[in-house]
Amino acid sequence: MKATYSRYLLEFKRPSGTSRGVLHEKETFILEVEDHGKKGTGECAVFRGLSFDDRPDYEEKLQWLCENINQDNQYLKEELKEFPSIWFGFEQALLNLKNGDHLYFPSEFTEGRSAIMINGLIWMGDIQYMEEQIQDKLEKGFHCIKLKIGINWESEHEVLQKLREKFSKEKLELRVDANGGFSREEAETVLQQLADLHIHSIEQPIKAGNWDDMASLCAATPIPIALDEDLIGITDANEKKKLLETIKPQYIILKPALVGGFAGSDEWISLAEEQNIGWWITSALESNIGLNAIAQYTFTKKNPMPQGLGTGSLFVNNFESSLELNNELLWFKTVKGY
Repeated sequence: MKATYSRYLLEFKRPSGTSRGVLHEKETFILEVEDHGKKGTGECAVFRGLSFDDRPDYEEKLQWLCENINQDNQYLKEELKEFPSIWFGFEQALLNLKNGDHLYFPSEFTEGRSAIMINGLIWMGDIQYMEEQIQDKLEKGFHCIKLKIGINWESEHEVLQKLREKFSKEKLELRVDANGGFSREEAETVLQQLADLHIHSIEQPIKAGNWDDMASLCAATPIPIALDEDLIGITDANEKKKLLETIKPQYIILKPALVGGFAGSDEWISLAEEQNIGWWITSALESNIGLNAIAQYTFTKKNPMPQGLGTGSLFVNNFESSLELNNELLWFKTVKGY
């Protein structure tokens, strides 16, 4: 088996705001493996500024993988445990090599017979921009919307209030993602304000790594709290279990590219379910290659909640997609494309 990789720069159609700043482009790496004339493609979807493996020797490790591609998988997994996005791309490439035709996890989804319900994601910006996005999602038939918050809470709170005045919790599920944008003290106030508006949940209200503060918030919160960034960088199963036992969150959010691919996600799901902690899966600005693989994986997990999957529409230079959004349902098109 042979392997090669290439760097690819995805360009946003419109700069996208998060509490970590405004994103103009997204770097990623495409891994290809070849064996007896067959090819497999995967995406090593590093997320600069967020990924555990955003480090100077990233490409060096990718090259190392290409040179050692025929080593035992367990050995490679151990060597790549500090490079979750590379392992993620490797998993995809092998699955695609095995299944062909842009398939990773063949199922009713990839046969075009079943779909995945997703939430509509609203990016940060001024009120007018956020309201335009919301209107677009509502017109497309979304019943679950997730808003990024944590830059200007007063304005964001106003948007949420207006939404709730128009749509009851029975008609519109609202989730928010703070990306660690609040202090512990701010979070306590915000949680109550969100509860008053019947918000479904909040992701990562305070910065990752503050286990004791997050545990206190989760113990007393009036709405469910979901861990996201707190999962990143924890590769040992015992440490994962310790995190969940210490914080006792209501949910965890799984981004395969950031938590060790499909194997890492499976481990988190198993540990969470042992402790009656809910979970759902989200993408993390992958190209259509990684997004397709995540969608196929997500379908196999049979979680009925709306999932946080993108649609590949954020970028001007994305790869052709096998995914198609119809209202709030993500379908697999049985045509060529990622």
